[in-house]
Amino acid sequence: MTDAALTPTPNDCDLPRRRADFATFSEAIDYAAKSEKGLNFHDMRGVLERVYPYREMREDALVMARRLVGAGIGKADRVALIAETGPDFAALFCACVYAGAWPVPLPLPTTFGGKENYIDQLAVQLKSSDPKLLIYPAEIAEMASAAAARQGCKASSWQEFAEAEAPGCDLPEAAPDDICYLQYSSGSTRFPTGVAVTHKALLHNLYGHSTTMHLGENDRCISWLPWYHDMGLVGCFLSLIANQVSGDFLKPDAFARRPLAWLDMISRNPGYTLSYSPTFGYDICARRISSQSNVAERFDLSRWRVAGNGADMIRPDVMQNFVNAFSDAGFRASAFTPSYGLAEAVLAVTVMPPGEGIRVELVEEERLSGAPRDISRPARYRAIVNCGKALPDMEVEIRGEDGESRADHHIGKVWCRGPSVMHSYFRNEEATRDCLVDGWLDTGDMGYMANGYLFIVGRAKDMIIINGKNHWPQDIEWAVEQLPGFNHGDIAAFAIETETGEEAPAVLVHCRVSDPAERIRLRELIADKVRSVTGMSCVVELVPPRTLPRTSSGKLSRAKAKKLYLSGEIVPLKLAA
Repeated sequence: MTDAALTPTPNDCDLPRRRADFATFSEAIDYAAKSEKGLNFHDMRGVLERVYPYREMREDALVMARRLVGAGIGKADRVALIAETGPDFAALFCACVYAGAWPVPLPLPTTFGGKENYIDQLAVQLKSSDPKLLIYPAEIAEMASAAAARQGCKASSWQEFAEAEAPGCDLPEAAPDDICYLQYSSGSTRFPTGVAVTHKALLHNLYGHSTTMHLGENDRCISWLPWYHDMGLVGCFLSLIANQVSGDFLKPDAFARRPLAWLDMISRNPGYTLSYSPTFGYDICARRISSQSNVAERFDLSRWRVAGNGADMIRPDVMQNFVNAFSDAGFRASAFTPSYGLAEAVLAVTVMPPGEGIRVELVEEERLSGAPRDISRPARYRAIVNCGKALPDMEVEIRGEDGESRADHHIGKVWCRGPSVMHSYFRNEEATRDCLVDGWLDTGDMGYMANGYLFIVGRAKDMIIINGKNHWPQDIEWAVEQLPGFNHGDIAAFAIETETGEEAPAVLVHCRVSDPAERIRLRELIADKVRSVTGMSCVVELVPPRTLPRTSSGKLSRAKAKKLYLSGEIVPLKLAA
């Protein structure tokens, strides 16, 4: 079926817009189904394959909810769903909500890690969420069934479940304080913690986000983000339903193979005004187009009103490269909309007001590390991106090690409080107590406030502390990326213990050079670059391309890289004798 044979759901309709002002998400689904809007799924070339109005999605969801009841699924039972972007997952997620069960979106296999690693990861997450049922796409039946068998839960493909009996029955009424779903962070592999999100928290976040974005009647969203990650699930799926927005979707693997299809789709439809991506998505597109000269003829990005950016550290250099690459196609730097959030607060905590774009402050590295200024050395600076203002009814506070609130421009731990904050980590009271204190959430991130705006510095747990001085791994990685031939994601920095018992920074770097002598020269060049940043020697290991592990959402996993390196599973390349 081709684009010409299908009519996508409209941008506008007669149904008055409601910005997620519902008591429960099931009410939001019911209201969206009164409109002509809905979801539209495209192949990897951006050709429309399936139109799925919210009305049809609701009808399917109600039938599936009765199938869940018929399968013995009751209120507060968990149903694990492999989150493939498509109508099956969309309807099943809503079916769980109607049935009072808790949907648990889990990742598809990635190109990294292989079959056994995926089965291991899925089995651990199934053990954590303890679902009664796992539902998966037929093409991964072998892996999904193996993981389910380890946990002892039932498993079914989409197709098998669609043939199950759907008995007539009453469905339970949801309450605002009921759990709506469980969300696992993309890095949840060895010790996963499922974030329990209530209907009230979800809708508060969706309301705050849409209000901050000035969501309009004719806005339309396009996304390639995975639905097992909070940015894709909440920001580009649940938000569209709760705010009655039509959306268009590429699968994540389609974007990975043809990233410019994302921008082609935005260009073809004048209604595409909203789209979001982590930094690496913009980076990939800018790199792919850099050698082409027909940008203005191929793309029209002039109507892209909100180019959201979040989910990892926002790099101003990448954003500038994207503007340079696509300004001839009408892209405006002011469309960039940085944000900060985490699954423990549903999605967004702060968002940059639309139209303000990327704003940075240059901060001395000594301030970032907490060390006294060495006046014998020239001051070095890092550009810190402004991540915007708190959502309505959300509070953000910066605290020191003593727990006291810090003034503007003083770096500390980022805490937040408000209706969006999670209920708990599922069945993990200790982890819940560690991060929730008197209604305040310890995000685990470091940053500072300035005139009501939040600036994020990095993850506290990633910090490398050597000889009492703090070093941010991003600074080391970014320094190496400035050398010719390296891309974002080619470097992982972390601390290791040397043979002398002292700690030193270690840097794993993807190497595409085959000549042994050239590898030695490259390693020395990297060591010199890191020494210029940290002031100390480091361990540099060259590793084969595509060796460094990534999370299911595509972010570098430093913790896993360190674990694999120390265990010998990442084997460095040999150098000349």
